[in-house]
Order: sequence, then structure tokens, then C-alpha cells
Amino acid sequence: MTSLKLLQAIVTKNGSFTKILLKQEYYCLIINRLQLKNYSAQHQIKFNPYDNLNIHKSSMFKQFSTSNNQAEIDFEQACNETLESLCEYFEQIVEDNPHLENPDILFSDGVLTIQLGEPYGTYVINRQTPNKQIWLSSPISGPKRYDFNGTKWIYKHDGVSLHELLTSELSKEYSFNVDFSKCIFSGTFSN
Repeated sequence: MTSLKLLQAIVTKNGSFTKILLKQEYYCLIINRLQLKNYSAQHQIKFNPYDNLNIHKSSMFKQFSTSNNQAEIDFEQACNETLESLCEYFEQIVEDNPHLENPDILFSDGVLTIQLGEPYGTYVINRQTPNKQIWLSSPISGPKRYDFNGTKWIYKHDGVSLHELLTSELSKEYSFNVDFSKCIFSGTFSN
């Protein structure tokens, strides 16, 4: 109402025609509000003057959501194949290194836990579906988050892939003879 009074004050110099238009606009506004309030009360919904746009938006949302679901399925598949491949390779590493004391590899529900025993520590590699990432917790380099670029998992802060980091850490720090490029989605292996 204050904006209406301000508008009236601004256009008072334009004569009675402007006042008539303002009154009509004001009454139309009041009638529309009453109609909307009545409609809303009867139907227990909030009236949205952009309903036609929302119908269009909702169909666009469904299309986007379908493609989003496909992307999520692709992510899940790439992630699961990566984790399974890493699990198999870590099992091979454990077999090839009998000097490891009480090693344990557990892969369950998108979480791969590799306990190499003392002094090596524990690696945890897990799927993060909401972020579409694989997270790594390393006893050497700490936590990192990897994004999938279609061929490999990359840590965006340094550009190093998950497989490159694991190869580097396990071969340099622990002197294991490893090459994670043989695993799926390492970026060099034919997937």
C-alpha cells in the first residue's frame, strides 16, 4: 500500500486520468488477492501465477533427473569396478609379500579397507555417491578426494590419479613391487 501511495504522489501532476488508472490497478490488485486467497483456501494450495512455467520446468527436471540417474548409474558402475579391481590387486600384493604381519583386506558396501599391519598402516578407499567421488585415507598422504574423468580418478588439487598415488606410496615408501596401472580405470589400462 505504501508503494501505491508513493506512486500516486509521483503522478499527481498528471491529472485525473492517471488517478483513475491507479485506482483501477489498485482495485484489480485487491480483487486478485481476494480471489487468490479464496482459491487457495478452497483448494488448500498456494496459487502460483507461473503454473505453466512450472509444468515446463518439471518436465525439464524429469529429463535432467533421468540423465542424472544415468550419470549416477555410470558413476556407481565405474566406482564399483574400480574398487573391486583395487581389492583384487591388494590381495595379490598381500600374497606376494609374506613378510606382512596380519594383513587384512575387507571390501563391503563401497568401502575397501586395507590393513597392511605394522609399520605400514591402513588404507581406506570408499565410494562417496552424493559427491560422485572416491575418497582415500592414506597413512602416508592423508585424505584425498578423487573425481572420475571418464578414464581415471583424479585428485583435482595436484592432478595425480588414485592409481598413481597408490603406486608411488607403496613402491617408494614401502618398497613393494607394485603397478596399479594394471587396475581398471587407472587411465592406462584398456577398460
